[in-house]
Amino acid sequence: MDKEKEQLQKKYNSYVKEVTPTHNLWLNMLKAFITGGIICIIGQWILNIGMDTFGLDKDAAGGWCSMLLILLSVVLTGFNIYPSIANWGGAGALVPITGFANGVAAPAIEFQKEGQVFGIGCKIFTIAGPVILYGIFSSWILGVIYWIFQMWM
Repeated sequence: MDKEKEQLQKKYNSYVKEVTPTHNLWLNMLKAFITGGIICIIGQWILNIGMDTFGLDKDAAGGWCSMLLILLSVVLTGFNIYPSIANWGGAGALVPITGFANGVAAPAIEFQKEGQVFGIGCKIFTIAGPVILYGIFSSWILGVIYWIFQMWM
């Protein structure tokens, strides 16, 4: 009985060793560096175009850069491309603002079938939290009010 139990344990151990993924730390760090670097290069390119081509100051170009990176991330998430990038690049894709936008958009896209309120409205809060959504929305509303107020003055 002990021999049979021992053989079963060996089989189990070999199976676990076979299915357990192995990770190469240096390769993962290189992939994260490359992915994060490419995202930074795209961001710097957007920043330079905003300042050089459109004549924006550094702050305005930085705002446009952030918005366009977020938009790009959400679009790539919608087409199911960003998860593959994040899977390959690890923290290099998850740490920048693009990873955060992916974290907000992914649950909303995944649960859209459940409707606007109980699907998108509830599930969008699972990762990013209500403070971010309400913060952005209230900032937008206050910006529109400020813009209207400035038009009348």
